[in-house]
Amino acid sequence: MAVKDDYLLDTLMDMGAVDPSQVEAARAVAEPAGAGVIDTMVISKTLNPDLLVQARGMQYGCDAIDLRELQPNDAAMGALPRHIARRYQVIPVSYENDELTVALEDPGDIDTTDALNRLLEAASVVYKVASESQIKATIDRFYGSTDEAVERLVTELSQTQVDIGEGGGAVGESGVVETGDEQNSPLVKMVNLIIADGFRADCSDVHIEPFENRLRIRYRIDGVLREHQSVPHRLTGPIVSRLKIESGMSIAEKRTPQDGRYKQIIDDREIDFRVNCLPTLYGESMVLRVLDKGGLNLGLDQLGFMREDQEVFERNAQMPDGIMLVTGPTGSGKTTTLYSCLNLLNTPNKKIITVEDPVEYVLSGINQVQVNNQAGMTFSAALRAMLRQAPNIIMVGEIRDSETGNIAVNASLTGHFVFSTLHTNDAPGAMTRMIDMGVKPFLVAAACRCVLAQRLVRRFCKNCVQPHELHQDEISALQLTEDEMKDMRPMLGTGCKACDDTGYKGRMGLFEVLEMEDQLARMIIEERPINEFRDYAVENGLMRTLRHDGVKKVTSGMTSVAEVMRVTASDEH
Repeated sequence: MAVKDDYLLDTLMDMGAVDPSQVEAARAVAEPAGAGVIDTMVISKTLNPDLLVQARGMQYGCDAIDLRELQPNDAAMGALPRHIARRYQVIPVSYENDELTVALEDPGDIDTTDALNRLLEAASVVYKVASESQIKATIDRFYGSTDEAVERLVTELSQTQVDIGEGGGAVGESGVVETGDEQNSPLVKMVNLIIADGFRADCSDVHIEPFENRLRIRYRIDGVLREHQSVPHRLTGPIVSRLKIESGMSIAEKRTPQDGRYKQIIDDREIDFRVNCLPTLYGESMVLRVLDKGGLNLGLDQLGFMREDQEVFERNAQMPDGIMLVTGPTGSGKTTTLYSCLNLLNTPNKKIITVEDPVEYVLSGINQVQVNNQAGMTFSAALRAMLRQAPNIIMVGEIRDSETGNIAVNASLTGHFVFSTLHTNDAPGAMTRMIDMGVKPFLVAAACRCVLAQRLVRRFCKNCVQPHELHQDEISALQLTEDEMKDMRPMLGTGCKACDDTGYKGRMGLFEVLEMEDQLARMIIEERPINEFRDYAVENGLMRTLRHDGVKKVTSGMTSVAEVMRVTASDEH
């Protein structure tokens, strides 16, 4: 990307669009923030976006085009489907003699051009260059926004002659609830569109919630729920029934919660969803958790570890025996961290077995066991059976009771390395939690190698991040020292279309890594209070708290004070 930027900068300077001094000034701001020089100049209004479009056209030998007056014919619109246009941010210009002309922002993006050449049925594809803002606006103008598309489908459903039964389902001639299994059914189209748009927005789950007069659709993006749209309440039954059938649930049972799995092809990829259905006052609420293996981040260095913490974590993860615990509340990224560890250790000479409830991602080369309480396959039963399989490494999805805790600890003392999770607020709390569950203190002290507590904070959007001067109240909130303020490079996301004007795009972890040592082991055996345990670890440099890790990430320009304060409230003391 840097080389491409350099070529483009040379073209811009040859055109007289920018001068060398402006380029160097932008580079000084961009490089510490990990942003692009050209993006920085556009954001700061040093560079006219129209001149950037012309320069890209000159660089790749493509014509620049103004999309504001564009009116493509029906053949061009038909040759470029809506989902491809939105995914790759391209717009059809014309289609003649099996030659499709499309406009895109960067003709040098090989991934995009290769995908278009493969996916489009035209004999050849010709590229023109347009600005990002014009492309986004034109896609909405031609293809319509998701809200408009759903409204169209709701109208179409209203015009179809179906009777909405008492339970909200569409009742067919046979008298049973039908949901329109044909892919061309308006209902199926609407359900697929709602879920696909959530996936394309990088949401972690889709919430479908019935209220008195409407059915609310929300997406959780980067850990924050955003309302997407609402549909008439009378469609609650048909939509829920459609999802229940696809998820393997009973549509006749409306009084008890149900779980299932759902698959949908989105942009030529098969995406798995874990589905939960819960009866509420106005109907059944559904949540679909996205399980996209392709989007699973399996590199420890990509999770947000600072270098020192990553070294401690990796060193302990590669021990021949012992137990490593990952703690944090639901949705704090524990599963991703565990899978990243397994990916690091997954070699042909090691046997790895996991027991999970449920198995969220299927990993090649690893034996994964699904908990099934009704069949007697509990965590403890599965763990006992796994030990007879002679594994090197065991992952227990969660230690929930005394029996599982004791088996896991004993396994870690007999030549196995065990990974597991606990629900505690911080790393020292994992020790007392294990003891409270009935594991003897001397066993906890002997088995435990390392404890990792974590939370997730939103990262700044790389497209709109800018240098920022911390206010006095932000400095006071983080209790920054003079040494920390001396070298800090705080940033701020100003908001753009890429991040939906939030200033954030993606998430990373805040980590509290506690490595066991002799004095800590003695304190565990003596069952010392957790605050003494914590104070000793911090004072002797054995652990950096979640708040302290957050301070490092604020002063390094990765996230904001508000994000760190939001997820580390328990560190106030």
